[in-house]
Amino acid sequence: MGKHHEEDFDREIEQLGVRVRDGDQRKVRDDVFDEITLLTLYHLIHKKKLTAMGGPLSTGKEANVYLGTRDNCTVAVKIYRIRTADFTAMGKYITGDRRFSRVRKTRKEIVFAWTRKEYSNLTRARDAGLLVPTPLVWDRNILIMEFLGIGDQAYPQLRLVPLNDPAAVYDQIIEDIRVLYQVAHLVHGDLSEYNILMGEKPHLIDMGQSVTPDHPEAIRFLRRDIMNINRFFSQFCDVRDANQTLSAITGIPLENLMPGGKDMNREEENR
Repeated sequence: MGKHHEEDFDREIEQLGVRVRDGDQRKVRDDVFDEITLLTLYHLIHKKKLTAMGGPLSTGKEANVYLGTRDNCTVAVKIYRIRTADFTAMGKYITGDRRFSRVRKTRKEIVFAWTRKEYSNLTRARDAGLLVPTPLVWDRNILIMEFLGIGDQAYPQLRLVPLNDPAAVYDQIIEDIRVLYQVAHLVHGDLSEYNILMGEKPHLIDMGQSVTPDHPEAIRFLRRDIMNINRFFSQFCDVRDANQTLSAITGIPLENLMPGGKDMNREEENR
């Protein structure tokens, strides 16, 4: 990006009301606010789907989340990086998902599909009665959704919250996993203390990778979700047997989940 284009970029970003707090301004330009993203932001603002953008809420491996304003309400604006997203890792969650079987395997198309996939997954989870951010609109690599927090302060991650009754929170999350599978017909696929936000109750977030139960890796992903939650809560309270929990949620007899009687916990730990 030449000096002239950098000045144009900064002017465009300023007009959008975006405040970038990253110390490496050039890296933010290249990784997040590329031409496609700017064009998409302009489109969303022109269609009055978004009024303005604020500061960053979180920075992840694949996306950044920013504060935004829509209809005088605070929203979360998730922007997936097109240039640096690990589309190979994304591909394993999309391949095998019949909803996205026609997606072309280019980086841009994978990222666009991932954004649409998260919108769809959040909608299904919300319709099932789960506490997730309500998805509002998606366009290309941008997802606008309900902001989970008070004022401009987002709810903290589960790992950062002192728990007065960890057993009750654990039971609620296991129940959420069950409802997600049995009612929403989804497996989160990456559930841990990092993508559960704690308001009065736990809220599940980051569902771009979530898959339907007929995905070839669905049972393995579900097992991993249960084991991640057990690992975290085992330092605070008693946890349920992961194998029995998996069987109870899926309705699959325990002996059919692991042919040959292999130990599920040991196999997953060795992956």
